[in-house]
Amino acid sequence: MEIFNRIDHTLLKAATSREEIKTHCDEAVRYKTACVCIPPVYVKEVFSGYPNLVICTVTGFPLGYSHTSVKAHETSRALDDGASEVDMVINITDVKNGHYDLVLDEITAVKKICGEKILKIIIETCYLTEDEKIRLCRIVTESGADFIKTSTGFGNAGATLADIRLFKQHVGPDVKIKASGGIKTREDLEAFINAGADRIGTSSAVKLLTGNTAQGY
Repeated sequence: MEIFNRIDHTLLKAATSREEIKTHCDEAVRYKTACVCIPPVYVKEVFSGYPNLVICTVTGFPLGYSHTSVKAHETSRALDDGASEVDMVINITDVKNGHYDLVLDEITAVKKICGEKILKIIIETCYLTEDEKIRLCRIVTESGADFIKTSTGFGNAGATLADIRLFKQHVGPDVKIKASGGIKTREDLEAFINAGADRIGTSSAVKLLTGNTAQGY
Protein backbone atom coordinates (compact mmCIF):
# COMPACT_ATOMS: atom_id res chain seq x y z
CA MET A 1 0.00 0.00 0.00
CA GLU A 2 1.32 3.45 -0.93
CA ILE A 3 1.05 5.49 2.25
CA PHE A 4 3.35 8.51 2.06
CA ASN A 5 1.12 10.26 -0.47
CA ARG A 6 -1.68 10.11 2.11
CA ILE A 7 0.42 11.64 4.90
CA ASP A 8 0.22 15.22 6.14
CA HIS A 9 3.73 15.23 7.63
CA THR A 10 2.98 17.18 10.78
CA LEU A 11 5.12 19.12 13.23
CA LEU A 12 3.10 21.43 15.47
CA LYS A 13 4.62 21.14 18.93
CA ALA A 14 4.93 24.42 20.80
CA ALA A 15 8.73 24.50 20.98
CA THR A 16 9.40 23.60 17.36
CA SER A 17 12.79 24.92 16.23
CA ARG A 18 13.85 26.11 12.79
CA GLU A 19 16.26 23.17 12.55
CA GLU A 20 13.44 20.72 13.26
CA ILE A 21 11.28 22.37 10.61
CA LYS A 22 14.07 22.01 8.04
CA THR A 23 14.51 18.33 8.86
CA HIS A 24 10.78 17.81 8.62
CA CYS A 25 10.52 19.55 5.26
CA ASP A 26 13.50 17.60 3.91
CA GLU A 27 11.69 14.40 4.91
CA ALA A 28 8.50 15.53 3.22
CA VAL A 29 10.37 16.21 -0.01
CA ARG A 30 12.32 12.96 0.16
CA TYR A 31 9.32 10.73 0.82
CA LYS A 32 6.80 12.72 -1.26
CA THR A 33 4.23 13.20 1.47
CA ALA A 34 0.92 14.87 0.62
CA CYS A 35 2.06 18.01 2.42
CA VAL A 36 3.98 19.28 5.40
CA CYS A 37 1.83 20.70 8.22
CA ILE A 38 3.72 23.33 10.21
CA PRO A 39 3.12 26.30 12.52
CA PRO A 40 2.01 29.52 10.77
CA VAL A 41 5.16 31.41 11.77
CA TYR A 42 7.26 29.13 9.55
CA VAL A 43 5.09 29.14 6.43
CA LYS A 44 6.70 32.08 4.62
CA GLU A 45 10.24 30.85 5.28
CA VAL A 46 9.43 27.31 4.15
CA PHE A 47 7.66 28.55 1.03
CA SER A 48 10.77 30.51 0.12
CA GLY A 49 13.10 27.58 0.73
CA TYR A 50 10.93 24.77 -0.62
CA PRO A 51 8.95 26.23 -3.56
CA ASN A 52 7.64 22.84 -4.73
CA LEU A 53 6.52 21.61 -1.32
CA VAL A 54 2.81 21.65 -0.50
CA ILE A 55 2.48 23.59 2.76
CA CYS A 56 -0.36 23.21 5.22
CA THR A 57 -0.81 25.24 8.37
CA VAL A 58 -3.39 25.69 11.12
CA THR A 59 -5.82 28.40 12.23
CA GLY A 60 -7.82 28.71 15.41
CA PHE A 61 -5.44 26.09 16.72
CA PRO A 62 -5.67 24.11 18.94
CA LEU A 63 -8.73 25.23 20.95
CA GLY A 64 -10.93 26.75 18.27
CA TYR A 65 -12.62 29.46 20.31
CA SER A 66 -10.96 32.52 18.81
CA HIS A 67 -13.28 34.91 16.96
CA THR A 68 -14.15 34.25 13.34
CA SER A 69 -12.45 37.51 12.35
CA VAL A 70 -9.21 36.22 13.90
CA LYS A 71 -9.44 32.91 12.05
CA ALA A 72 -10.16 34.81 8.85
CA HIS A 73 -7.05 36.96 9.33
CA GLU A 74 -4.91 33.93 10.18
CA THR A 75 -6.15 32.18 7.06
CA SER A 76 -5.51 35.16 4.78
CA ARG A 77 -2.02 35.61 6.18
CA ALA A 78 -1.23 31.91 5.81
CA LEU A 79 -2.29 31.91 2.16
CA ASP A 80 -0.35 35.11 1.48
CA ASP A 81 2.72 33.50 3.04
CA GLY A 82 2.47 30.48 0.74
CA ALA A 83 0.22 27.89 2.36
CA SER A 84 -1.89 25.79 -0.01
CA GLU A 85 -3.89 24.05 2.71
CA VAL A 86 -5.39 25.27 5.98
CA ASP A 87 -6.61 23.13 8.89
CA MET A 88 -9.08 25.17 10.98
CA VAL A 89 -10.49 24.22 14.37
CA ILE A 90 -14.21 24.89 14.75
CA ASN A 91 -15.60 26.82 17.69
CA ILE A 92 -16.55 23.87 19.89
CA THR A 93 -18.25 26.18 22.37
CA ASP A 94 -20.77 27.05 19.64
CA VAL A 95 -21.47 23.34 19.17
CA LYS A 96 -22.02 22.82 22.89
CA ASN A 97 -24.35 25.83 23.00
CA GLY A 98 -26.31 24.54 20.03
CA HIS A 99 -25.30 27.42 17.76
CA TYR A 100 -24.76 25.33 14.65
CA ASP A 101 -25.69 28.29 12.48
CA LEU A 102 -22.61 30.12 13.75
CA VAL A 103 -20.41 27.10 13.07
CA LEU A 104 -21.69 26.96 9.49
CA ASP A 105 -21.26 30.71 9.01
CA GLU A 106 -17.67 30.57 10.24
CA ILE A 107 -16.64 27.65 8.04
CA THR A 108 -18.33 29.20 5.03
CA ALA A 109 -16.54 32.51 5.62
CA VAL A 110 -13.12 30.89 5.89
CA LYS A 111 -13.74 28.68 2.85
CA LYS A 112 -14.58 31.81 0.87
CA ILE A 113 -11.15 33.18 1.77
CA CYS A 114 -9.47 29.90 0.80
CA GLY A 115 -11.17 29.77 -2.60
CA GLU A 116 -9.60 26.90 -4.52
CA LYS A 117 -7.08 26.24 -1.75
CA ILE A 118 -7.88 23.30 0.53
CA LEU A 119 -9.69 23.87 3.82
CA LYS A 120 -9.80 21.07 6.38
CA ILE A 121 -12.19 21.41 9.30
CA ILE A 122 -11.05 20.01 12.65
CA ILE A 123 -14.05 19.12 14.79
CA GLU A 124 -12.10 17.59 17.74
CA THR A 125 -14.16 14.43 18.11
CA CYS A 126 -13.00 13.65 21.66
CA TYR A 127 -15.25 16.43 22.99
CA LEU A 128 -18.35 15.53 20.96
CA THR A 129 -21.31 13.20 21.18
CA GLU A 130 -22.21 10.99 18.25
CA ASP A 131 -25.17 13.23 17.41
CA GLU A 132 -22.88 16.28 17.39
CA LYS A 133 -20.42 14.52 15.09
CA ILE A 134 -23.20 13.63 12.66
CA ARG A 135 -24.53 17.19 12.70
CA LEU A 136 -21.04 18.52 11.98
CA CYS A 137 -20.60 16.11 9.09
CA ARG A 138 -23.64 17.74 7.51
CA ILE A 139 -22.45 21.26 8.30
CA VAL A 140 -18.99 20.67 6.83
CA THR A 141 -20.65 19.27 3.73
CA GLU A 142 -22.97 22.27 3.42
CA SER A 143 -20.14 24.76 3.97
CA GLY A 144 -18.18 23.67 0.92
CA ALA A 145 -15.06 22.80 2.94
CA ASP A 146 -12.82 20.14 1.44
CA PHE A 147 -12.10 17.89 4.42
CA ILE A 148 -13.46 16.96 7.81
CA LYS A 149 -10.69 16.17 10.27
CA THR A 150 -10.98 14.27 13.53
CA SER A 151 -8.57 15.94 15.90
CA THR A 152 -5.85 18.46 16.65
CA GLY A 153 -3.63 15.93 18.38
CA PHE A 154 -3.77 18.16 21.46
CA GLY A 155 -7.14 17.06 22.88
CA ASN A 156 -7.70 14.30 25.40
CA ALA A 157 -7.98 11.67 22.65
CA GLY A 158 -7.25 11.37 18.96
CA ALA A 159 -8.71 9.64 15.93
CA THR A 160 -10.70 6.42 16.17
CA LEU A 161 -11.70 4.01 13.44
CA ALA A 162 -15.30 4.32 14.61
CA ASP A 163 -15.25 8.06 13.90
CA ILE A 164 -13.83 7.54 10.42
CA ARG A 165 -16.62 5.07 9.65
CA LEU A 166 -19.18 7.51 11.07
CA PHE A 167 -17.82 10.32 8.90
CA LYS A 168 -17.93 8.05 5.86
CA GLN A 169 -21.62 7.46 6.43
CA HIS A 170 -22.61 11.09 6.94
CA VAL A 171 -20.39 13.45 4.91
CA GLY A 172 -21.27 14.39 1.35
CA PRO A 173 -19.51 12.79 -1.62
CA ASP A 174 -17.22 15.78 -2.15
CA VAL A 175 -15.90 15.89 1.42
CA LYS A 176 -12.72 13.99 2.19
CA ILE A 177 -11.66 12.67 5.57
CA LYS A 178 -8.49 13.29 7.56
CA ALA A 179 -7.59 11.23 10.63
CA SER A 180 -5.20 12.79 13.11
CA GLY A 181 -3.99 12.26 16.64
CA GLY A 182 -2.66 9.11 18.27
CA ILE A 183 -1.77 7.24 15.08
CA LYS A 184 1.45 5.54 16.11
CA THR A 185 1.94 2.28 14.17
CA ARG A 186 2.06 1.16 10.55
CA GLU A 187 -0.97 -0.99 11.31
CA ASP A 188 -2.79 2.16 12.48
CA LEU A 189 -1.92 3.96 9.26
CA GLU A 190 -3.21 1.14 7.11
CA ALA A 191 -6.33 0.60 9.22
CA PHE A 192 -7.38 4.26 9.02
CA ILE A 193 -6.85 4.37 5.26
CA ASN A 194 -8.82 1.16 4.82
CA ALA A 195 -11.62 2.60 6.99
CA GLY A 196 -11.98 5.58 4.65
CA ALA A 197 -9.42 8.23 5.62
CA ASP A 198 -8.06 10.10 2.61
CA ARG A 199 -5.30 11.74 4.63
CA ILE A 200 -3.46 10.89 7.84
CA GLY A 201 -2.02 13.66 10.00
CA THR A 202 0.96 12.33 11.92
CA SER A 203 4.54 13.14 12.82
CA SER A 204 5.44 9.45 12.99
CA ALA A 205 5.05 8.18 9.42
CA VAL A 206 8.70 8.46 8.38
CA LYS A 207 9.88 6.66 11.49
CA LEU A 208 7.22 3.96 11.18
CA LEU A 209 7.67 3.30 7.48
CA THR A 210 11.45 3.66 7.15
CA GLY A 211 12.95 3.36 10.61
CA ASN A 212 14.40 6.87 10.34
CA THR A 213 13.89 9.38 13.12
CA ALA A 214 10.91 11.71 12.78
CA GLN A 215 10.07 14.67 14.94
CA GLY A 216 7.31 14.46 17.57
CA TYR A 217 4.06 16.36 17.66
